[in-house]
Amino acid sequence: MGKKQYITKDSGKRQDYESGMRRDTQEGKPDFSLLLTDLPYDEQLLTRWASLMERGATKYGRRNWQLASSQEELDRFKASAFRHFVQWVTGQDDEDHAAAVLFNIQAHEYVKYKMENNEKVQ
Repeated sequence: MGKKQYITKDSGKRQDYESGMRRDTQEGKPDFSLLLTDLPYDEQLLTRWASLMERGATKYGRRNWQLASSQEELDRFKASAFRHFVQWVTGQDDEDHAAAVLFNIQAHEYVKYKMENNEKVQ
């Protein structure tokens, strides 16, 4: 198996800068900065989600959730996402239910992708 050959994608559009630098435009590309708000760092949902992931890594092992590979586990992620969503909607604050919803949806989508593409789950 040879070395992977990469390409540089090109939208055909350019953004020129006063300095003379030229780049492809950002148009149509994901803008991850839109996930952040003007809340303090610790209150950002993205920070809370990352904190939940760290607590899970401490409790269960780093990336343990990525071992899931069955329909049963896929269903468990969906059920947990829904339960945490209902807890979030009803105002329960005993855990960070919003971050738990995001985690369970992420885990579900990860395992679903791996299963649909017949990829070995890491």
